[in-house]
Amino acid sequence: MALYTATAERPRLSTFRQAMLSLYWFGNGVHWTIILITTLPAQAELIGGGAVKGQTLGIVLGFGAFVSMIVAPVFGALSDRIITRFGRRHPWMALGTTLNVIGLFALAYVPRANDLSTLPLYIFAFMWVEFWNNVATAPYSALIPDLVPAEQRGSASGWYGLMNILGTFVGALAPFLFTRGGVTDLTALYWFVAAILILTTLGTILFTREPPVTKQPPPFDFGHFARHLFSPLRDHDFRWVFMTRFLMVMGTFTVQQFLQYYMNDVIKEFNFLNRFTASNAIEATSVFLILFLVGALPSSITAGILSDKYGRKLMVYISSAFQAFVPIIFVLYAPSFTFAATLGLIFGIGYGAYQSVDWAMASQVLPSEDDYAKDMGVWHIAMTLPQVIAVPIAGVLLDYFNRVGAETGRVPPTFGYTVIFALATLYFILGTVLVRRIRKVR
Repeated sequence: MALYTATAERPRLSTFRQAMLSLYWFGNGVHWTIILITTLPAQAELIGGGAVKGQTLGIVLGFGAFVSMIVAPVFGALSDRIITRFGRRHPWMALGTTLNVIGLFALAYVPRANDLSTLPLYIFAFMWVEFWNNVATAPYSALIPDLVPAEQRGSASGWYGLMNILGTFVGALAPFLFTRGGVTDLTALYWFVAAILILTTLGTILFTREPPVTKQPPPFDFGHFARHLFSPLRDHDFRWVFMTRFLMVMGTFTVQQFLQYYMNDVIKEFNFLNRFTASNAIEATSVFLILFLVGALPSSITAGILSDKYGRKLMVYISSAFQAFVPIIFVLYAPSFTFAATLGLIFGIGYGAYQSVDWAMASQVLPSEDDYAKDMGVWHIAMTLPQVIAVPIAGVLLDYFNRVGAETGRVPPTFGYTVIFALATLYFILGTVLVRRIRKVR
């Protein structure tokens, strides 16, 4: 049911306005890169020990992602209907970011080494961060369809992808700034994340002006919301965009969440081209991410623009093939650190292109202009639900098959990595092939 129209016509945005619109996503990229790639894996191993690090990581991330999955559509819908003098999206961004930062400090100071008694409180802190981050992010996600005219969706999506990649780049560099004597200061990393997130949220709020609402929406009706929450999935194209993104994110999290462990257990020596040696697995993972971003930076902005001209599907097919190539190599061959890090370049080309084009594709098939934030919140579930499923599954498989290898000798003691990377390859292949089912997007 149509509720209201935010604005009859969206004026074209300047390059500066498009960049500022996506600035928040830069801060969010720093935030989640540091937490998901660096601090969360390290703290999961710190709390639970090496034998069950995969399962500990899966439990923490699964609980947090479950919260995210629920919160995003609820607060997206609230922002569609609650109008304030400061706008519909900006107040939620400010509130969510403020309380998110409080949770970051809890993550910094709660964990203790080999002390499982701290795990429940750590999980709660992570759930808190997920909750309030999504209070900010779900309404923010509607700003692109709110503000950007249809003919600029590809370039605006490219800016979104670019800012996300730049945020990832800064998040990848950060461990080098806070590592001394082979030990990375995780607490300092959390303070760094908090500062970046506050500044970028302020930047987007100050430099974007929300469009006027031409008709007062009815009050939020939770019963109506619950009954119609998944109504966007009745739309054929939205359903398949959701499913393909779900599978691609399943593959991404099955790879990225275990990179730090892979570096420590399989690669072990971190000399890159005989010119640089990482001091620990955290820095080694950062090298992979930096090369990943060297590939992702140009592809993120280029693919969004090219998709306006040549079609979204072609860009998805190409980008997905690049992503699937990397876990295939990890399955077939245990590379040197130089070769493994270079694979990050290939993965980055595919990832950057896919992220920018996928956003444009989703915004193109939204079923209703009057429920942008709620529908984007449902689409956001395709990014969070895989974390609930993929990481716990991969964590159990990793620990089990590594233990089988260590105890029986029938397979290598690192066979768990072979299993989970093979699984990631399957996700990527399915996510690519099923794009053909989308009808409205060429």
